[in-house]
Amino acid sequence: MDNIRFVLVMAMLMISYMLWEAWQIDYGPKPRAIVSDKPIVAGDAGLSNVQQSPDAAQTPAGQPTAQAVAADRVVKVKTDVYELEIDVEGGTLRNLDLLNYPHEKTNTVVQKAWALIGLPAPEKNLAPIRLFDSNPENLFLAQTGLVANQNSSSAPDHHAVFSAERTDYTLADGQDQLIVPLTWTNEQGLRVVKTFTFSRGSYAVDVEQKIVNQSATAWSGRQYEQLLRVEHSDKSNNNFIRTYSGGVIYTDKEKFKKVKYEEMTEDNLAVSATGGWSGFIQHYFAAAWIPAADQENHYYTKALNDARYVIGSYSPDVNVQPNSEGSFKTKLFVGPKIQPVMEALAPGLELTVDYSWLTVIAKPIYWLLNEIHGYIGNWGLAIMGVTLFIKLLFFKLSKASYQSMAKMRKIQPRLKDLQERYADDRQRFNTEMMAMYKKEKVNPLGGCLPIMVQIPVFISLYWVLIETVELRQADFALWIQDLSAQDPFYLLPIVYGITMKIQQSLNPAPIDPLQAQVMKMFPIVFTVFFLFFPSGLVLYWICNNSLSILQQWYITKHVLEEDAHAH
Repeated sequence: MDNIRFVLVMAMLMISYMLWEAWQIDYGPKPRAIVSDKPIVAGDAGLSNVQQSPDAAQTPAGQPTAQAVAADRVVKVKTDVYELEIDVEGGTLRNLDLLNYPHEKTNTVVQKAWALIGLPAPEKNLAPIRLFDSNPENLFLAQTGLVANQNSSSAPDHHAVFSAERTDYTLADGQDQLIVPLTWTNEQGLRVVKTFTFSRGSYAVDVEQKIVNQSATAWSGRQYEQLLRVEHSDKSNNNFIRTYSGGVIYTDKEKFKKVKYEEMTEDNLAVSATGGWSGFIQHYFAAAWIPAADQENHYYTKALNDARYVIGSYSPDVNVQPNSEGSFKTKLFVGPKIQPVMEALAPGLELTVDYSWLTVIAKPIYWLLNEIHGYIGNWGLAIMGVTLFIKLLFFKLSKASYQSMAKMRKIQPRLKDLQERYADDRQRFNTEMMAMYKKEKVNPLGGCLPIMVQIPVFISLYWVLIETVELRQADFALWIQDLSAQDPFYLLPIVYGITMKIQQSLNPAPIDPLQAQVMKMFPIVFTVFFLFFPSGLVLYWICNNSLSILQQWYITKHVLEEDAHAH
């Protein structure tokens, strides 16, 4: 059996599957959305006694009415990591900018290169990433509210209008926390204070809804927290890289679970669990509501009209007696998917960094990458360090593979003679070829099987490099000033193609002329593909190929020298 043919078949199967997946995403059938203008405060949890503000009946749930509100109905908040707005209608968080994460980064070397030829450099979008957005095209809001039970006075949902003490809050130098209170009252003597607490350097927002019952009757009800967004499409995303964007939920029983937009359209989620969290994720960034871990929370989803989707949870009932107080607390994470930060906030939150079924392998690789970076301080060098570690880890397997390839290379001329001798008798050729393999103690699969064992590790490393937000806009050296972007001068892909060609020259050439021609095209084809890949990923493959070349050259030379001494 020709080992090269086996590799080609496996490569073609993998490429065909990836193309089919990409076609399904872009052109596959899309489920129809459920048309519903009913205010969503707790999904289909049977909460029919929803108390609405006077204008809620005319306003579809989550409708971005806040985008047109007057300036005095918006509270502006700025911390060291956020700049956002809180709409006094419902206390909805909107238009949240991540100040430390611009859309693009200026490359100083590229600017100088353009200046040398007398042309202005292409403009970069240096505006910060906007995660929450009131624009209908990119709608993404964080909503909270209360639902009163029967025989209890009305409570504010995400359409109720609150009052604010100020319209502008800024985290001052030396200040660790920023507290933003909103107040709502009704005619029955119920007062609700919704307080947002922002902390320096933190992407978590603490939210408390305090109920002050000054009425003559007891009040009971529950809190809900939900995210509303349109289907996300990352317009800046590389067409060669597909990452998951959609709903996610975590419970102790089912652990991390994706809830795709089409699944929300087909059926409403209804799950109860102690602790847990729910949210929406996209490439590099996430938003998630984290309710109290010691209470039973009810998680829900629903698809609304205009391709809007809701995911959230509601709490157990709380009873507040007359002339007493009660409170609900929850936490909102909204920001970059930095795993150590997310691990500290809630169990399983770091799983929003989506490694899919390879998480068990990818997480240790990320840990190693992070540890090496902690010592070196350069993510490019950390990638090289991880590559070296993986090569050392699989040194024995690689050695066996390269030894097998070296032996195959040694008998290649004799195989070609056999092919010419039995050109008209394929069966006799196969019989003679297998006899030669047995006599020379050559395993035709010996060069492939060790590589197949390593494939899950290589794929895991690929996902680590793609999903790690710390690599986004991270410097390496010289003109590589963003490891998550493609090489601006395409030099790394060209170097990769050269290393692939050198490595190919060390492998035994296929005896089939057609296969040999196809193999010669591989370095060119892959170089073209890698032109559009993130430079961090190309850097990994260059390092991997270079180390493989050194190892394979040494082993091939060693096998040939042994053969010369034997004769």
